[in-house]
Amino acid sequence: MPPGVSSPMTIKRIHREIADLKKEDLGPIVLGPSEDDLYLWKGSIPGPEGSVYEGGVYIFEVNLPLDYPFSAPHVTFKTRIYHMNISEQGNICIDILKHNWSPALSLFKVMLSLSSLLTDLNPKDPLVPAIATQFVRNRKTHDSTARQWTEMFARPKPPPSVNREKSDITFHKL
Repeated sequence: MPPGVSSPMTIKRIHREIADLKKEDLGPIVLGPSEDDLYLWKGSIPGPEGSVYEGGVYIFEVNLPLDYPFSAPHVTFKTRIYHMNISEQGNICIDILKHNWSPALSLFKVMLSLSSLLTDLNPKDPLVPAIATQFVRNRKTHDSTARQWTEMFARPKPPPSVNREKSDITFHKL
């Protein structure tokens, strides 16, 4: 297979993942391929209840390599998050996206791992050591900062409300 060309097996696997995701109960997690590129997936994951990320919705992208599933997908958070295992650029430090990837894993399992990462932070393998240090030494400040970032960057914006009594629209009878 020439470089830069995906195999028919990769395409078949991607279509199987799409079909499998339609059957799975992702709950509030959203995931699917972009309209014009089967190798670029987009989605969102809510901050888990009871975590410092609760109330936030985190947008991410998944780039599938041409030799997927033999190479791990590249997942990037697009929403800023205060997390020791997620860099400012949105890169994620999680074992199944690095050395523990296996073709037996699926994008559904990756989503479950991402959700788990939001409740089970890993200070032993941080991508942002300063946040890990703060987590270990001053948990209260860490949690407060994470909640502030959730509020600033991940809280869904409410739709604009229409005040029917003070509308700028004037109706005239004809």
